[in-house]
Amino acid sequence: MTAILEREIKLRFDDAASARAAVLEAGATPLRSRRLQEDCLLDTTDESLHRRRCVLRIRLESGRSLITFKGPVQPSLVKVREELETVVADGPLLLRVLEQLGYRVWFRYQKYREEFALEDVIVAIDETPVGTFVEIEGGDRGIAEMAEALGRSPADYLVDSYRLAIDETPVGTFVEIEGGDRGIAEMAEALGRCPADYLVDSYRRLYMLDCETRGIPPAEMMLFDDE
Repeated sequence: MTAILEREIKLRFDDAASARAAVLEAGATPLRSRRLQEDCLLDTTDESLHRRRCVLRIRLESGRSLITFKGPVQPSLVKVREELETVVADGPLLLRVLEQLGYRVWFRYQKYREEFALEDVIVAIDETPVGTFVEIEGGDRGIAEMAEALGRSPADYLVDSYRLAIDETPVGTFVEIEGGDRGIAEMAEALGRCPADYLVDSYRRLYMLDCETRGIPPAEMMLFDDE
């Protein structure tokens, strides 16, 4: 299991094609191909994790699964929080085990993700039900430089979940950049963006804000039906 202090932002893009072109123009190279991810967020019946502002997630994708714990978001220009993550052999079985231990899946969402890298920055293009985003992960400097390369500034950063920030962020396509501060900033700049363009909200937060805007109760943020 790896423990890191995760730093990331998200930036809005109109569609995946324009996001990919901008990321490649910024100098990033393909890291992982486009695949479908399904995230399941869990909590206890008394919402102990939510009250502590923590997240427990099981991610299912392309034949592998991961379990992730995220601590509270720390005050910062970019989204900063402790992250503990490891690969597990059987995600669906782990979900059943956690449910037997008193946890429940309270939210599910899907997205398509394609990842790129530039030095110590990881850039992800996420196609979600609430729009397309570029997520930049790395150090503060790398994030700023990558965002600037993408033509964005700090005013554009989404630093919360996609679910709760949708009222401030129009639906669209985003590029996610992950890495060190300098790498993220350089990649964003190469994509014609600056720190004001950074988005650091999570998809879940954006989705919740979208539901609030439309006056509907939140349910699941899925790309496809299970059928």
